[in-house]
Amino acid sequence: MAAEVFIIHPKNPEFRKIQAVAEHLNNGSVLIYPTDSGYALGCKLSNKSGIDRIRQLRNLEEGKFLTFLCDSLVRLSDFARVSDEAYKTMRGLIPGPYTFILPASKQVPYFAQDHKRKTAGIRVPNHTATQMLLEAVGDPIISISAKIADKPNSTIDEIFDFYAKQVDVALKIDEPDFDGDSTIIDMTADEFAIVREGAGMDKLKDFVYFEE
Repeated sequence: MAAEVFIIHPKNPEFRKIQAVAEHLNNGSVLIYPTDSGYALGCKLSNKSGIDRIRQLRNLEEGKFLTFLCDSLVRLSDFARVSDEAYKTMRGLIPGPYTFILPASKQVPYFAQDHKRKTAGIRVPNHTATQMLLEAVGDPIISISAKIADKPNSTIDEIFDFYAKQVDVALKIDEPDFDGDSTIIDMTADEFAIVREGAGMDKLKDFVYFEE
C-alpha cells in the first residue's frame, strides 16, 4: 500500500498537516520527509520495528548507529555525553547540515547505537518543516538519507516516489531546496575528525577543534 502523502509549503508548512504526520509517527509509522540535507526515512527513535524496517529499506546492517534528529542543542545533550569543547563547537554550527558522532547516553535505545562503540549520530536540522515535526512529535526522529542504492543519480522526485510506495506516510515539500549530504564529525575523542565532507564545510573551517 502506498503512503498517505501530505504536500506542504516550503516556507510556511501547514500546521494541520504537520500534526497529522506527527500522529502517524506517534502511532508507529515509518515515513519519508524533508530535512535540510535532503529527503530522509524516519520513525520515532523508540520505534524498534520502524527502525528494523528502515534498515531493510536501506539495506543497513544491524549494530551500526543510526542518525536521529533533535530540535535543539539542549535536547541533543540529553541523548549524548557532550564535552565542553564539543558543546562549544556544536553551539556555533547548529542548526545546520552536520551530523555529530557522540558517546550515546542511556536514553538512546541499544538498537539505534553502534553496538561496539556505544555511539550515536545526532543532528539539529536547519529546516522549518522538520523542526515543526520534531516539536509536534515531542521526541527525536530517525533520519536516514533516502537514497536508491542501484541508482545513485536519481532525481529528488524519483527518490520520493520510490520510497513513498514502501512507507506509511510521506511529507513532500513544494520546490525542495536541499543543502546536500551532511558533514559528519566524530566527537568521541579529544581531537575531532571529519568522517565525511558535505554541506556546511566552509562554516566548519572557522573552527579549530578538529583535525582533518
